[in-house]
Amino acid sequence: MNGVIQWFAECFSDAAILSAIKVTFQMAVFSCLISSVLGIGLGLVLERFDFPGKRLVIRLNRTLMGMPPVVAGLIVYLLLMRRGPLGSLGWLFTIKGMVAAQALIITPIMTGMVHQYACSKAPAVREFCRTMGASKHQTAMTILKEMRHDIYFCVVTAFGRSISEVGSVMLVGGNIKGRTRTMTTAISLLKSQGIFTEGIALGMVLLVMAFIIQWLGDALKREEDGHENY
Repeated sequence: MNGVIQWFAECFSDAAILSAIKVTFQMAVFSCLISSVLGIGLGLVLERFDFPGKRLVIRLNRTLMGMPPVVAGLIVYLLLMRRGPLGSLGWLFTIKGMVAAQALIITPIMTGMVHQYACSKAPAVREFCRTMGASKHQTAMTILKEMRHDIYFCVVTAFGRSISEVGSVMLVGGNIKGRTRTMTTAISLLKSQGIFTEGIALGMVLLVMAFIIQWLGDALKREEDGHENY
């Protein structure tokens, strides 16, 4: 046991590894927040409103749900490069650029999942609210309340996808030590250098981060259900 603790202490005494953990957490949190706002909103809009070309939009979104991360990274790279349309922002090889690439990947996934859940639950809830004489605002809040567990699952999925990404963040971030190097890109680099000890440690940290997010979400869910039963 002492040997394992010492092994972890040696791995995480390196400032570069601590920086990779910090960058990964920042990127995952901000990309997940942006994707959640956009994805939840777009998913609910697609379920609620009918408009010309709606089926095409849904099919395009489903196509984007399977978009290879390196393609998303290339698109964002071309947009943010010095001669690109958004080159003046100066986001290339920065955390902001990596967040943009991650949001491009995750938002269609969030949109598709929320739309699917909304299609299965929202019509029945909306009909119930109509018979009870609820206002549009009350109806919308009720739908969100009934879908809260589904939305939580979507957010957890988005966070897990964000912290595990390699291709897009490598292209847009450049894997710069101390600035844009994430845990996944660091693991890839350590593997190519034959340094497996630190790579394993970073991999375990990724799993711990995913477990903590899942555990916190489940704890909040149990507490909320307990209050409702009470």
